[in-house]
Amino acid sequence: MTQFPVGGTSGASRRPIQIGDRAARVLASELARHGGPKTGLVIGAAAGSAALAAVIDALLPDDRLTVVGTGPGTAAALREHVERQGRWVADRTRVIDSIDAAEPADVVIHAEALSGSAEDAREVLGGLTKLVADGGVLTVVVAATRLPSGAADEVERQAALYGVGSDLVLRNVPPVRIHRLRHTPAHHSAAAKLLPALRPSSVPLTRGMNIDSNGVAAAGIALGLAALAKAARPKSKLWLVPALAAAPVAAFFRDPQRDVPEDAKAIVAASDGKVLGVERMHDKRFGDMEFLRIAVFLSVLDVHVNRAPVAGKVVDYFVEDGGYAAAMKPEAEHNVAAYTLLETAHGPVAVVQRTGLIARRIVQRAPIGSLLAKGERFGLIRFGSRTDVYLPADKADPEVAPGDRVVGGQTVIASWK
Repeated sequence: MTQFPVGGTSGASRRPIQIGDRAARVLASELARHGGPKTGLVIGAAAGSAALAAVIDALLPDDRLTVVGTGPGTAAALREHVERQGRWVADRTRVIDSIDAAEPADVVIHAEALSGSAEDAREVLGGLTKLVADGGVLTVVVAATRLPSGAADEVERQAALYGVGSDLVLRNVPPVRIHRLRHTPAHHSAAAKLLPALRPSSVPLTRGMNIDSNGVAAAGIALGLAALAKAARPKSKLWLVPALAAAPVAAFFRDPQRDVPEDAKAIVAASDGKVLGVERMHDKRFGDMEFLRIAVFLSVLDVHVNRAPVAGKVVDYFVEDGGYAAAMKPEAEHNVAAYTLLETAHGPVAVVQRTGLIARRIVQRAPIGSLLAKGERFGLIRFGSRTDVYLPADKADPEVAPGDRVVGGQTVIASWK
């Protein structure tokens, strides 16, 4: 029986790494976003654990799940637990005694945190990689703290080579980082089967409204400055300035849930804002083909989270230097801009995040090789800015005109022919 040298302890402290509800949801996110039919393999999840519960919640009618215990005797407990979940779950879940009996799956989840030496982690990852189907994803977790853990360093190295996403989960004891690794390329067509991924960087406030982690950090800084000002000058009202600024600063980074159109022909807005221009043009950055470009201006009052206008695979990403002209002016064409190029069934699609007069920071969270569902969050621009969507001109018809207001991930800006 093959046993991987896994661990539930972390480096120097040797404290158990527990996978709480929030981390479990992130751990199962790749399974949850796959519309199926799909196969899943879970290794190291105990009966009744949050990780196993999250995985079971992600199952769809045509899915098949295989669960492997952590050691002798765990398979029986797992089988009993699965049976207690009801016939629907039991019919789709198989519990096996040994990893040797496992077959390659579309999504492989290692539900115990990796620890130990780099050699241990390399052995674990090597064994797990053989169980991932072509184009599939392996999800692993390590402690987020920078402890002297060779396992964490090895996973970071693997993520740099083959990663398609990494999420930091602070609301876990201790905090953990969850990596999604892909060792064989996925075809762009697989993106059409995906739902927008769970982003733990987006902190839920209500059922329909989140705040991006940038907003939480900015509000925290403002409140910290208020506390310092109050302590330094207790009789002064100066502390009210940063204290009152905390709420509007956080509100700038609001991240509402959006209902993405299911129509396969629909191309959605990459951001909220007002349409500046709809034009056919050539751009030397993308070769000789003609594009339909739809440019949208975002004021400081708009939601600044950026979303994928179509489903596709990220095949390139680069940043070009430039100025910081007001985003609604023609000179903004030469502002600092980040280019994300997607491969789709209809040809290349580009999303350009342009800075503005106030905006000086572009955040892009979709590494090359990752798959984005239509309407999926992939980044943001701080304060006033502009987003441009480039579509193959012979494949798409515009559905908006200059002056129209659009809602990111929801408004149809163009349709595939």
